Order: sequence, then C-alpha cells, then structure tokens
Amino acid sequence: MMFSRLRAFTLHLASQVLPENGSETAQVSGDIMAKLTKTIVEAATTHAKEFLWDDEVRGFGIRFLTSGRRVWVYRYRDQSNRWRQLKIGEVGVLTLALAREQARSAAAKVQMGGSPAADRDAKRRALTVRQLAEIFDDRHVALWVKPSTAAEYRRSLNSYILPVIGSKRVDEVTRQDIARLHRDLGHKPTQANRTIEVVSKMFGLAEEWGHRPEGTNPRKGIRKYPEKKRERFLSAAELSRVGEVLAEMTAERVEMPSAIAAVRLLMLTGCRLNEIMTLQWGYVDFKLGLLRLPDSKTGAKDVPVGDPVLAVLREIPQVDGNPWVLTGKLPGGRLTDLQPFWRRVRERAGLKDARIHDLRHTFASVAAASGMSLLVIGKILGHASEQSTKRYAHLARGTVREAAGDVSASIFRSMAGATVDAPALS
Repeated sequence: MMFSRLRAFTLHLASQVLPENGSETAQVSGDIMAKLTKTIVEAATTHAKEFLWDDEVRGFGIRFLTSGRRVWVYRYRDQSNRWRQLKIGEVGVLTLALAREQARSAAAKVQMGGSPAADRDAKRRALTVRQLAEIFDDRHVALWVKPSTAAEYRRSLNSYILPVIGSKRVDEVTRQDIARLHRDLGHKPTQANRTIEVVSKMFGLAEEWGHRPEGTNPRKGIRKYPEKKRERFLSAAELSRVGEVLAEMTAERVEMPSAIAAVRLLMLTGCRLNEIMTLQWGYVDFKLGLLRLPDSKTGAKDVPVGDPVLAVLREIPQVDGNPWVLTGKLPGGRLTDLQPFWRRVRERAGLKDARIHDLRHTFASVAAASGMSLLVIGKILGHASEQSTKRYAHLARGTVREAAGDVSASIFRSMAGATVDAPALS
C-alpha cells in the first residue's frame, strides 16, 4: 500500500516536473522522476521501471538491477552526444547525500568538457605497478642493462618494490609511497638508495611510454641516505698470506684450479670480478700483454697486464670447445660462483673481513703508493670518471711529496751553484 502511494506520488510529481529539453526527456522516458529523499529511497526497494531519477540533480538516480541490488548512477551525454552512465556506488552503502554530491561533482566535470565515465574506463585500463615491472623488464632491463645490473634490478623489484606497491595502479603511486618504501629500508641504507633508483628509472620510462603524466616521477625529491664507502686494502703481509694459501691449495689438489687461478688474476690485474669470470681466450693478447674486454661495466676496454699475469694465464690449460679461461664443472661451461671458494681462502688466511672486491682496491692502492698517477690508475682500472679514482689520492700523497721535494732540491742546487746541499725535508 505504501509503495503504491509512493509510486502515485512520484508519477504525479514527474508529470509536474518534466525535463526542459528533448534529450533529457528521452533519458527518463517511461521512468519516474522525483526529488529523492531518504524516505523515498528506503521505500523504493523494488520498482516497475529500471530507474528512479532525482529532479534536483538531473541525470542522478537509482538503478534497479535484476539481482535485486540498487545502485546510484549518473547519466549524461558526452562531447560526442552519446549517453554515458557512471556508477557512483551501492544504495545502502553510500548515503543519498554523498551520492548526490558525487553526482554534482560529475556534472561539473561534464560542464567543463570532461567525461567521468571515460575517466573511470581509463582507470580500469591503467597498468598496475606489477604489470609495469614486466614491461620494464622486457623493454629495458633485458635489452639495455648488463646481466649483473639486471639481476640487481630484478632482486630490488621482487624483494622490496612489488611486495609494497605492486598492486597499485601506476598513476596512483605517490611520492609519499616511495618515501615510505625508502624509509622502511632505512636499516639498509645502500639497498634503500639502490631501490629508489630502480623506481626512478622505471617510472621515468612509464612517463615516456605514456602511463604517467610527464614530470610526475614519484622518486623526485627523496634524499638518499649517506653511504659509508668501505675501503679495505690488504697489507703486504696479508697479500703474502693469501699467496701462501693459494700455493697450499694448489699442492693439495682439492680445490678447482680455475678458482685458484681466478683469485690470482684478480689480485694481479685489478679487474672487476665479472671481467675475470667471463674472460675468454679470444680476449687475451699474449703478444701485446692485453686483455681486450669487449663489454666491461664502462664499455669495451683494453686492460694492460704484466708478465706475472701472462704467466698465470699460460699455466691454465685451454680446453677444446670451451672458450672460457676459467672453466666450470660442466662441459663447455665456465666458473660461475667464486664466493664460496673465497670464503675458504680468507678464513684460512685469517682475513675474515676481506671481500673479493677489496682485491681491486688493493691493486689500486699499491699503484698509488708506488707513485703512479691517478690518471694512469684510472685508465688501468677502467674508471668512467676521475671521481672514482680520487679515493686513492691520499695514498699517493707521500710519493707526490717526495717527488716535489726532489724537484725543489734540484732547483735549490741550481740556485746555489751546486755548492750547497739542499736542506732535508722535515
């Protein structure tokens, strides 16, 4: 009975408040219009028609679904004069006041030439960060990043980035999200800094590929944590001890000869680990004393090597059908992991805090202490910038001072007619 009265009332009201233009008449043809109130909404649990429209905000109303559910909707014509319908929310979950306010907001967008339904569809089609990561891997990491760096990118993504923001839409990720990610890794400052650089690269490409507006990279403005450079140089005594351990291991014939040779080459060349592990016989120029590396961290380079390195290389047997200098256990394969062997070497040598990369630092420190210029050291090590080599500057200061002293002494002797000895350096 109550609903019959309500229907009669709304039909009467609809007859009094007809839409002013033909398009809106078509919109509500056969449907009921009334100013929706809480009482009307609560009473209208079922309806003979599909829609019950509000006459306060044109296009706003209730849609009655065959399942019995009721939803708030806003219907409008877009710039192409096509009807578009936007679902606002569930009746009973979203209040009438909030739903009407959402409809007003949508109407304002339409008045300014926008299309709320099109915006909704675009959001539905928007990539998640996890989907972006897959594209990032296919279109950038796999094609343009060196294998060791690619492995680090993927580790950062899978271990730190995707578990936190992987389900978010790419256009939803904010600077606050990335700042929180960075902050939560504060106990690992180096890892935290590397992780947000992966974010920066991925979202920079997302802008280039059209998945985010330009200039919205969420990594922008986040300060990195200070990092302490760990520089460990092996002393002459420690180098001697490592040499003794390698000689003992060679005599024992328990460890792989290729692993022993790898450490010797790292100590004598100053090369990066990956440069030695991926060394092929075709890269070795015995005549000129060069390792012609086609693809190092800083690109192709020639590494000059002395007779001790060539002697180590000549002792390594070349296996037919295997191009690698440091062969592995599998036919045609190479040595792939030196860390377990190095841990055994350093434990036996009493150097528990020495890393493989410290062998490269040691090579550079010996070169600097012997008076070699930083420019030459940088060339040997293959540094991309002078900044990388400057860390060894303090090691060369004593040698430089001695050289300066020799020059000033020579000038002093000339000034004195070579009759007076130059004063000794204090």
